[in-house]
Amino acid sequence: MTDELVLYTNPMSRGRIARWMLEEAAVPYRAEVVEYGKSMRTDAYLAINPMAKVPALVRGDEVVTECAAICAWVADAYPEAGLLPAPADRAAYYRWLFFAAGPVEAAVVNRSLGFEVPPDKRGRVGYGDYASMLDTLCYAVSRAEYVAGDRFSAADVYVGAQVAWGLRFGTLEARPELTAYWGRLATRDAYLRATALDDALVKR
Repeated sequence: MTDELVLYTNPMSRGRIARWMLEEAAVPYRAEVVEYGKSMRTDAYLAINPMAKVPALVRGDEVVTECAAICAWVADAYPEAGLLPAPADRAAYYRWLFFAAGPVEAAVVNRSLGFEVPPDKRGRVGYGDYASMLDTLCYAVSRAEYVAGDRFSAADVYVGAQVAWGLRFGTLEARPELTAYWGRLATRDAYLRATALDDALVKR
């Protein structure tokens, strides 16, 4: 087995989050673009991700899918990058990383599909209702400079990407807490490098 790190991605996908994370970690990797349609349903790719989706990250016989998991795995696998917080800050790190992967994404997607949770059913869904999710997200990003404290971490890649997407496409209300948080992330060198790489692929 090889230790080469391979990112299976598409520039018009959540693979942008995974690339940003890899650029933050500053580890060598190779990107393989998987086109939508038949390319994602070949036997070779389904052996990597049976969901027929990107991104997927592969190192030897290790396979990681789901962007939040990719962010967490890279931070763990490459601790020298400094993207895993100190133990005292990991409660907030895990809390908000998986809050964004669960309640935030579910609330945003459901709302975009026109589904609103009936008031008497809110206890049955992880996010309760959209307004509660939004209030909690604003709380998460305004408690400190970053979601896990005063240092940027892998959680900020994932939370930040969700906020950036929401602000860009109007799926999140442009509250001051969110715009200020994204403003702290949008000029990061790793984010700009990742974005330039993916934008170049889109133009091909």
